[in-house]
Amino acid sequence: MLQRPELERLLVVMAHPDDVDFGSAGTIATLTAQGVEVTYCLVTDGEAGGSDRTMSRAEMASLRRKEQTEAAHIVGVHDLVFLGHPDGAVEATLALRRDISRVIRVVRPQVVICQSREFNYDRIFASHPDHLAAGVAAMAAVYPDARNPFAHTELLEEGLEPWSVTEVWLTGHPTFTDVVDVTDAVDRKIAARRGIDDGDILQDPARGDVSGSSDVVAGVPQLTHDGKAPCFAHLVHPGDSTPRINARRRARRGCQRRELLSRPFGFALAIKVGG
Repeated sequence: MLQRPELERLLVVMAHPDDVDFGSAGTIATLTAQGVEVTYCLVTDGEAGGSDRTMSRAEMASLRRKEQTEAAHIVGVHDLVFLGHPDGAVEATLALRRDISRVIRVVRPQVVICQSREFNYDRIFASHPDHLAAGVAAMAAVYPDARNPFAHTELLEEGLEPWSVTEVWLTGHPTFTDVVDVTDAVDRKIAARRGIDDGDILQDPARGDVSGSSDVVAGVPQLTHDGKAPCFAHLVHPGDSTPRINARRRARRGCQRRELLSRPFGFALAIKVGG
């Protein structure tokens, strides 16, 4: 995984407000504390969330944007982009690929965190159709769109030069490969999660878990008050076309507070694509 000082800017692309708070807010808080500049790109405004039928969808969208902005501030993120695609109807269209490519070219991140396009039967909430579609679109924006001057040529007309992302970290993948120690950031993660009211129940951390957290992938313990939790899954390096598997086994239990990036259980999997 890319680290400081090589990692200067990171872009998070998620389908809904709160997705990043479930999945990787501890990682974000850890990185911003190290001086990494982080931008959130939310595909929708989350207007289809919540359970209050008396609230208009426009009011819900405004509330979700406000909550996400406040939650982002807790973990050190002050740059947020809301793309405004329809909640519950996200598709990996050329328009969405273009919109994400635009943000990539503006932010020029070394790393993009996005949702997995692969269905996760063990963590079904991670596989909301909007998440899967956002993952497909984000990966297509990373490669080939954002780096290709002939993709979405209107972006060149806007003065946005191509940009090549170095690594992609996936959340919600069925397997994981990398662990981020978020011991010092857990309180901020929980505070950010508590600030989002989307109808899910956040359990008391003293009981040992954060309900629905997509930090957790199959077979990994949930976030606990004494420091045990998960990390990420698939780590993708856009670069060459040769998949590489590093058979170095990683501990799956009994470590610090962690968040999971993806890859097969206990193995490091790095995929390089493109050229």
